[in-house]
Amino acid sequence: MTLEYYVRKGNKELRYGYTTGTCAALAADIATRMLLTGDIPEQVSVRTQKGISVSVTPEEYGFEGDSAWAGVLKDGGDDVDITDGMLICARVRKSEGENGGVSIDGGEGVGRVTRPGLDQPVGNAAINSGPRSMITRQVNEACGELGYKGGMDVIIFVPEGEKAAKKTFNSNLGIENGISILGTTGIVEPMSEKALVDTIELEMKQDGLRTDCLILTPGNYGMDHIRKENLDKLKDPRGEAIPILKFSNYLGETLDMLTPCGIKNVLLVSHAGKLIKTAGGIMNTHSSWADCRREIICAHSALAGGSRKLAGDIMEAATTDACFDLLEEEGLLDEVISSVMKEIQEKIQRRAGEDIKIGALMFSNVRGTLGITEEGLRILEQWKYNGMEERQ
Repeated sequence: MTLEYYVRKGNKELRYGYTTGTCAALAADIATRMLLTGDIPEQVSVRTQKGISVSVTPEEYGFEGDSAWAGVLKDGGDDVDITDGMLICARVRKSEGENGGVSIDGGEGVGRVTRPGLDQPVGNAAINSGPRSMITRQVNEACGELGYKGGMDVIIFVPEGEKAAKKTFNSNLGIENGISILGTTGIVEPMSEKALVDTIELEMKQDGLRTDCLILTPGNYGMDHIRKENLDKLKDPRGEAIPILKFSNYLGETLDMLTPCGIKNVLLVSHAGKLIKTAGGIMNTHSSWADCRREIICAHSALAGGSRKLAGDIMEAATTDACFDLLEEEGLLDEVISSVMKEIQEKIQRRAGEDIKIGALMFSNVRGTLGITEEGLRILEQWKYNGMEERQ
């Protein structure tokens, strides 16, 4: 069922979609009701973490022995990806014991984690914690409504998942033989490139009318870190709150707009998984454009005196945090981060232009703030001083 929920970006209205995690939760809900009643529900609904409700009808379904299964179609809205239109399925069967809980695993077409550092431990199905929580909630609610107090085993499967995964970076991350079941908010926000870049420009022009200072961040992880570190409380020299602008993956286009929009002082705050790419001159940080994180970290580890074995281990690591763990074990983390930050500063300064004062702060969700460029530190200290002056 189409999700009729829209957002305006630039001069276009774009339709939201829902994630593979939402589809898995809805499929598990349908299958649970089928198993417990013997009937096919006409429609089920889930309220996503974003607060938007999604309702679907079962696309395919069936009974097999002591289990029931159902599938729903993934709807990416106006942000079409490899999984759009794909059938996401769940098979359920009762498990032993009173209040036995909900166990979740992956079947055909769902990837299996083979390297440490991801959302799930090695050996688990690549069903992230957000979707697991949604699946558990939907199954428990269905069981509660229908008076069933036992446990339930849930297998999520995607008939076309293994084929689709060959067109993704899953194998590079250490996820084999299928796609990942993802979704932090349960909703896919449409991001038409031109509409999004137009929106970024419009917001920046509005910000430039009241201050020449700006904090840039790619998305929600950056916003969370900004709030955690109270960077949203910073002030410009006139006492104005410094605006925060999300640029998604379009860093290059955003830096190009700074001068025309009257912005002169910028702090870029980003998760390492995206920001490290800019050390290689990559200014669109979406994984479909480029993913050279391990290569960049590996090169800087060699400059810091790292061994050939360390280089090989880094090239096998699944995430930037896993790379950082390896560097810390060798006592090279601080030196490598410092080297990377210098390269990031050079690349963003060149793209922004010599008239712009710009710096960068890099963090990870595991380690917090990892590093800040020298220019970034000067900008940050000035803004903090402005905020202190106003409070005195």
